[in-house]
Amino acid sequence: MKPLLDQIHHHYGSRRVLADISLTVAPGEIVSLMGPSGCGKTTLLNLLAGLLSPTAGTVEHWAIPTAYVFQEPRLFPWYTVLENIALGLKAQGMARRQRLQRARTLAESVGLATAAHLYPPQLSGGMKQRVNLARAFAIQPQLLLLDEPFSSVDMGTRQQLQQLVMTWVQQHQTTAILVTHDLAEAVVMGDRLLVLSPCPARIVSWWHSDRPPHQRDPAYVYRTLSDLQTRPEIAASFNLNPALEPARSFTP
Repeated sequence: MKPLLDQIHHHYGSRRVLADISLTVAPGEIVSLMGPSGCGKTTLLNLLAGLLSPTAGTVEHWAIPTAYVFQEPRLFPWYTVLENIALGLKAQGMARRQRLQRARTLAESVGLATAAHLYPPQLSGGMKQRVNLARAFAIQPQLLLLDEPFSSVDMGTRQQLQQLVMTWVQQHQTTAILVTHDLAEAVVMGDRLLVLSPCPARIVSWWHSDRPPHQRDPAYVYRTLSDLQTRPEIAASFNLNPALEPARSFTP
């Protein structure tokens, strides 16, 4: 395990957003990050990405390079799929022929081999997010930051993208931090779950999966959801009624 965050506090002016957050991570691990809307989850990712500096505490910057996948793909419409995937490699100074070759391999790995020459306006939402993921994978990050990357795609595409990320993380021993509002997704993908309180966000609950991803079948996910939703600190963070059964659909 490596330290990533140490006693992080963050303020926007006089408004305290994060309070005393520490986190250690391991290679090949996905940490799911949840909390009520506006509690500071994206702020935490921005701190990890180096886009913000904490008011107090330490962000360890050993995870270089770091890739950030946003909810919206943010592709350049005047670049092809291959050129969008290769953008990070271009920024690293890789020669054009080499970076396009790697981009073509990644396009194939995410199911876009026949779309490599297309431009973003010609792509579906799921295809755009595949480009977004491939662009992040291209730089072979040690830390992969995922800010609700599957929330705008249909269930079938979501399953496929979830599997792409889980496979990549395992194969390349990348550490991933996944922000999601979907408790089922957090359980399906996450090796650990970190739950934040309402603002100012503090860690109020931890959960650690006792099964690898390929063994988290629907029955396991449902049992875990039932247990997590009865925990008072989790129910309070999401205004849940612990007496109700899990209502969210989930991905096996």
